[in-house]
Amino acid sequence: MSAPHWLYENFEPAGSAIGYRVTRKLDEVQSPFQKIEIFESTDWGNVMLIDGAMMVTTRDNFLYHEMMTHPALYTHADPKQVVIIGGGDCGTLREVLKHPGVGKAVQCDIDEQVTRMAEKYFPELCESNGDPRAEVMFDDGIAYMANCAPGSLDVVIVDSTDPVGPAEGLFNKSFFESCFRALKDDGILVQQSESPLVLLELIQAMRAEMGKAGFDSFQTLPFPQPCYPTGWWSCTLARKGGRGFDFREADARAKAFATKYYSADIHKAAQVLPPFVAEALG
Repeated sequence: MSAPHWLYENFEPAGSAIGYRVTRKLDEVQSPFQKIEIFESTDWGNVMLIDGAMMVTTRDNFLYHEMMTHPALYTHADPKQVVIIGGGDCGTLREVLKHPGVGKAVQCDIDEQVTRMAEKYFPELCESNGDPRAEVMFDDGIAYMANCAPGSLDVVIVDSTDPVGPAEGLFNKSFFESCFRALKDDGILVQQSESPLVLLELIQAMRAEMGKAGFDSFQTLPFPQPCYPTGWWSCTLARKGGRGFDFREADARAKAFATKYYSADIHKAAQVLPPFVAEALG
C-alpha cells in the first residue's frame, strides 16, 4: 500500500474542488465512451471517477440513490413499470427494486464498463441485479426512450453524469419528449439536476426544456451529496396532466425496507426550498 495522498476534482464552473485522501489506485479502464478510475480512500471506501469527475463513494452514495428513487416512487400512486436511463453503478436499480409493487425495472446505460467496475468494487450496489424483475441492458438511452411504447411506463429515472459527453443529449427537449410520450398520464420523470447552489441556471433551463416537451408540473428536491461539486445536489421531478406532488406519506412511513437517508419526514422537508432557490425556480 502506498502512502496516502490527496485526489482532487477541480470543478471549473464553481471555482472549487472536491478532494479525498486515497491510498492507491485500484483500477482504470478506458471504455469506448469515457475513462473510469477506481481509488481506495482512507475514510470514504472506494471512489469511482468518470473522466476525472467524482461519481460514487462507498460512504455517501446512499444519499443520491435514495433521493433519486423513493420520492418519485412514493409520489406515484402505484408504480409498476420503471426505466432507469444511465445508472450504471446499479445503486438506483437496487433502490427501485425495494418497492414490492414494481413489476419490472429496466436499466439502460450506454457503458457496460461502469457496471462491470461497480460489480467488482461496489458489489453492495449490484446486489439486486439478479432480481427477476430487473433487466440490465447496455445501449443508447436516448434511442431506448425514443423507441419505448407510448404510455407504457410509470416512472422514468434519468441517473446520468453531468450534461457533457455521452450524457449531453439527456438534458434537452427532444429527449424529454420521448420520456413524455413513453409515460402514462400519471407518469413521473425524475432527473438528477446538479447543484442548486452554483448551477441554478441549469435547473431553470432543464425545467424549461421539460415544459416544452409537455410536462406542466415540476418539483426540485435538494439533498446533501459530499462527493459532488459544492456538496449539495438535487433531483427534479416532472409530471403531466396538472398533477401535483403529494406523496403516499402513510406508505412511506410504513415502508418495509431500510433506508439510511430517505424517510417520509425527509421527503416533506426536501419539498421546502430555500428562498433563493424557490424564487429562481418560480
